[in-house]
Amino acid sequence: MEIIAAYVSTIHALGVLGAVMLCQLLLADIIGMRRGHVPGALAPADHDDLLFRASRSAANTNVSMAIFIVAVGFCVASGASPTATAYAAWGFVGARVLYAVCYYANLKLPRSAVFAFSLVAIAALLIIGFTAH
Repeated sequence: MEIIAAYVSTIHALGVLGAVMLCQLLLADIIGMRRGHVPGALAPADHDDLLFRASRSAANTNVSMAIFIVAVGFCVASGASPTATAYAAWGFVGARVLYAVCYYANLKLPRSAVFAFSLVAIAALLIIGFTAH
């Protein structure tokens, strides 16, 4: 249990990201239901359509989540600094929240910038893991 105590902030970041993913899924489903969208059918590819943006935002988070979990697991397994790991993990989670907000609001340039920051946070996690003593 000592390892859990050391990485408690990172574990909380994982939990918050799970909650963010759930909110994204529910939002996309609610928008789809209110519009009478057929469940399972793809939303028309139109960035002016909130349903499309909500669906893409959720899908993008799902794709990014796998590498995030691997990178966090790598940091923990290599005994990386819990503080550095937590900062990078929270940076990723914050970037994903801002990414979703920018996507919903159809703010293309800020969305791309925040997405780039989330990639930097993943790279930071990998570097932290590789440089662990």
